[in-house]
This record gives sequence, structure tokens and C-alpha cells, in this order.
Amino acid sequence: MSRLARTTAVLALALTLGLAPAASGTAAPQEPSPSALRDVVLVGNSADGTVSFLDARTYRNLGTLDVIPDLDEILAGMDLFRRAAYEIVKQQAGGDKFVDDAHLSPDGRTLYVSRGNLGDAAAYDVASGRQVWRTHLAGFKADHAALSPDGRTFVVSAISAGKAQTLDTATGRITGEFPTGTYPHENIYSADGSLIYNMSIGVTSLPKALDWMKGTKQVTVADATTLKVVRTYTFDKGVRPAVVTPDGRTMYAQLSYLNGFIEYDLEAGRTVRTVEMPFSAAGAALKPDDYPQNSAHHGMAMNAAQDKLCMAGTIDDYTAVVSRPGLTTDGYVHYPQGSLPYWAVTGPGGRHCWVTLSERDEVSVVDYATAKEVARVKVGDFPQRERAGKVAEAALPGLTPQG
Repeated sequence: MSRLARTTAVLALALTLGLAPAASGTAAPQEPSPSALRDVVLVGNSADGTVSFLDARTYRNLGTLDVIPDLDEILAGMDLFRRAAYEIVKQQAGGDKFVDDAHLSPDGRTLYVSRGNLGDAAAYDVASGRQVWRTHLAGFKADHAALSPDGRTFVVSAISAGKAQTLDTATGRITGEFPTGTYPHENIYSADGSLIYNMSIGVTSLPKALDWMKGTKQVTVADATTLKVVRTYTFDKGVRPAVVTPDGRTMYAQLSYLNGFIEYDLEAGRTVRTVEMPFSAAGAALKPDDYPQNSAHHGMAMNAAQDKLCMAGTIDDYTAVVSRPGLTTDGYVHYPQGSLPYWAVTGPGGRHCWVTLSERDEVSVVDYATAKEVARVKVGDFPQRERAGKVAEAALPGLTPQG
């Protein structure tokens, strides 16, 4: 067996078991300044390595920011071990996935990105496109991220290392971490910013028949200040996108292989209701092992009034609006087969749900009140995660117009 083949085999085992080398990082300070702000929805174009800025009021694509300007330099600088890891992660992800998550600083001038297959996080000055800092995370892949309400902490799931790490947004310095379940995925701050909820999905590359080997699927709750784990909730399936109500009592979550979602009592630690959504003909014909990364439905949001949920039917090519507390479906927005609705976020103002159609390079804007689509916006290659934010008007000239 060649040296490269041996290295690749060792890395594949390490990725499956959640092992990882130590992290490294570099940092540089930034200088925020006040400016008029515009409400936007950020869209991470995962395959492009760009982030689109969509006007939350007019739905217009304001332009994109390149967040992998250093890609060639990074690839050239990888040693044999890390390059083999990069190729394995790329294969498991179904290709290059450079933007996993993106958030804007409160002053609207700095963009923070977790850069998927590159296994790092980086910050960019929106006006100039300049990289402010870049930090390697533990392991080989950077997953979902969340920004603290005060904008000082960026928490990212180091998925192959089985932990969530926190970074100082001013410098990129890693300030702490806490252990999670196997393959940590989404991070959510509680409404008051005191807690971090981390959802783990287990090893998605294994088939459903080996679900018992996928590792620990759980929700880990950590104190946002001390990063001490204060509670865990264990599930028999991976926990996908979720919504935690502002009072911290209820979680709505999508689970691996479930064509629907659950309502979970966080105080009692039990599932209250399981809601199964209808299959499309194409979705029903799929085998569970054909679901993208084990997900039947992947994408969930709640409106500002807290009486509506938005569900992305990933294998079913629809968005559903569901009323709570009854959890009855108000209506559906149907898309062409193979659109791959893959994430949902409530836009600024709380009245619209924005859903990525990853295979169409589009974002669908759905009205919570009517369950109707009000706009469709063209973005970059394989849009995945979206986040609401505010961008400084003075920084907008730094964006590249959508081609």
C-alpha cells in the first residue's frame, strides 16, 4: 500500500470516529465604526465560496462577497495528511462545500464565515473584501455556526472533533470549547443569550442499518459564558435544524430520516408530538440511504409572532407553513422536482420565510400569513445556509454584482 493510500485510510477512520489533530489559528484586530444599516438575508453559496446579500425588503440581490480568496494558497500549503483529509471530506460532502455558515457583525461591516471543507473560520471586511483573520478549528470540517447577541463570540461546530469551539470575533482567537455528541451540527443561542444549544447528527456516511454505530445523537446545552455543559438530551436519531421557543420550554426539531418534525418538551425532556408530513411521489420513491446526509426534511424557522413554523421539505420539494400550537398545515409552496429545499430562516421583520433551493441556485421567499411564495431570487452555486442580518450601507460598494 502506498504512503498516500495508508494516510487516506487512517484519515477515513479518524473522520468516522470523530478524531482530529489540534487546531491552529491566526488573528488580527478590526476597527468597527457606526453606519446606517440595511436589513438583509445572507445566503452562503457553498460550492461557489461566496455569500450573497439579499435586500430583505425588495428581495433584490445586492451582490456577493468572495470568502475563499485564499483557496489556492491554503491548498498549496497543506501537508500530505491534511490534503488527504480535505479530499475525504470533499468526497463525503458530495463535492466542495466552502461556505457552511455566515453571520454579520452588529455594525454590519464584518462578515464571519465557517468555511466547511477547509475546516476553518474567517472574517472579512465587507467594504474591501479583505480577510481580517482566519483560524483553523479542531479536526477537518467546520459546520454550523452562531453569533452571540452581543456580536463578540462566534461559535462553530468542529464536526469531526466532536466539539463546539468559540472564537473572539475581534481577533479570531479560540476562546473555549465544549464537548458535544457525535458530529455536532447546528448551534443556537437562547433568546437571552445565556445558553448555547448544539445539535449532533451522528456519522452520516454510515447507512441507516448501522444507525447504532453512528455515535451519540443529542442536544447539548452549554452555559454561554463558562461553556460548562448544563444539560444533554439524547435522541435515537440525529437532530437536524431546530427552533427553540424564546421561553426555553419547547423545541421543534427535524430528525434524521423523519419526513416531518417533532415537538419536544425541554423541561420534561421528552417528545410531546411527532408530526409526519406528506411525501411527494419522488420523495416516497427514495430509500432512506438516498436522503441527502440522512435528511428527509432539513430547514426550519419560526415567525416573529411565534404562531407559525416554516418547514423545508428537502426530498419532497416543498415549503410548508405550519400553525402552532395545533401544528396544522396552512399550505404548501411546491417546487420543481429536484430543487432540494435545504434551509429556512425567518427574515428581518419576521413575516417571511426564506428557503434555499440548493439545486436551482435560488432562494424562495414565502409569506407566513398566506403560505404563498412572494419572490424567487437568483443566487450563487448551491446555496445552503441563510442568516438574517444588517449590513452597513457604506460597505455595499464592496460587493460584486450578481452575474
